Amino acid sequence: MSVYQFKLPDIGEGIAEAEIVAWHVKVGDTVEEDQQLADMMTDKATVEMESPVAGVVKSLAGEVGDQIAIGSVLVEIETSGDAPAAAPAREEKVEQPLADGAEAPTAEQEEAIPVMAVEPEPAPAPAPKAAPKPEPEVTAVAHGAKVLASPAVRQRARDLGIDLGQVKTSSDRIRHADLDAYLLYNGGSVSGRGAAPRADETIKVVGLRRKIAENMQEAKRRIPHFALVEEFDMTALEETRAMMNRDRGDNPKLTVLPFLITAMAKAVVDWPMLNATFDDQANVVTRHGSVHMGVATQTDGGLMVPVIRNAEAMSVWQLAREVLRLSDAARSGKATREELTGPTITISSLGPMGGIVSTPVINPPQVATIAVNKLKEVPVIVDGELEARKLMNLSLSCDHRVVDGWDAASFMQTMKGLIENPIRLLSA
Repeated sequence: MSVYQFKLPDIGEGIAEAEIVAWHVKVGDTVEEDQQLADMMTDKATVEMESPVAGVVKSLAGEVGDQIAIGSVLVEIETSGDAPAAAPAREEKVEQPLADGAEAPTAEQEEAIPVMAVEPEPAPAPAPKAAPKPEPEVTAVAHGAKVLASPAVRQRARDLGIDLGQVKTSSDRIRHADLDAYLLYNGGSVSGRGAAPRADETIKVVGLRRKIAENMQEAKRRIPHFALVEEFDMTALEETRAMMNRDRGDNPKLTVLPFLITAMAKAVVDWPMLNATFDDQANVVTRHGSVHMGVATQTDGGLMVPVIRNAEAMSVWQLAREVLRLSDAARSGKATREELTGPTITISSLGPMGGIVSTPVINPPQVATIAVNKLKEVPVIVDGELEARKLMNLSLSCDHRVVDGWDAASFMQTMKGLIENPIRLLSA
């Protein structure tokens, strides 16, 4: 019997340490050669660590969320016979970005993860002061008469914290309507006899969520944001989109997003200071000739930003396919490192949940980002006549060190001229 020390290999140029985002084994487990041991994360990507030997796990380097230095021992495995001498483990080849977050720990792993929910003991329910203890299916009402109540009514009363002895009824049975009347009479307030309060939950911030927190904190600390919100009349564009979708054939269904990306790509030709990155350490601004559009995508693990390369060269149909492909890759964890790095400007949309106004946070080293807000139909006076028009706000956040207010306003007006005139937008 001997012990093999599996050391964390060099998993990327310039990487000094990696974070443990998931353990797939625990001490005492028997592992086979090439069995997955752990997921390690660096720069929004995960690397799966596989065992080079078979044996029994003797020790693990840390807990989920711990940072492990490159070259340090990650796992010790007891092997039968003579195991290879302890040496840096071979470099793992499997690498994929984190999208859906770390795998949930098993019951045996919970002791190693400082995530817990402490269930407080519920306060004892106050006993009725005057009502006698009800017999099964019989309830004493305020005037003392015995009435029936169905199990469903009783359960609802318990869930709401209602003492059925206080509920008035005009029949021989308390019904749901009587509970409704009781709630209405009492202004929706009931006694404190309801279900036990939900327990506090402590969640350790690890993996992608930790990266997001760090990036947002750094962005707000270093970038002097300013925001500009402009209203866009989307009526003509929505008619154009509906017409194109009717004849789309094998193309994916068009959302408004590819049209907005097209408008942004055209507008930055006149206002290149928004399609830029700022190295504030070297005090150098790079205005990019190509538009590498970051598309903020919500995943189970948190917000990720896959990148559409050379968006200015794509049609709306090509953009629609690329948005769909990249968002699916991000959510499934199959996006590559290249597909998650290097945006020059970002667009973010929450669709119908977008709200009326938002102030998106810039992701450095970018200097601008646009958030898409909710589209709504409202009455508008057009040429003296009242019409129903579809309006939507776009929110632009800029780095005031690089972009002036005039530049931001001019950029939005250029976009407005394109979006409100689909023929101009879709022309070459």
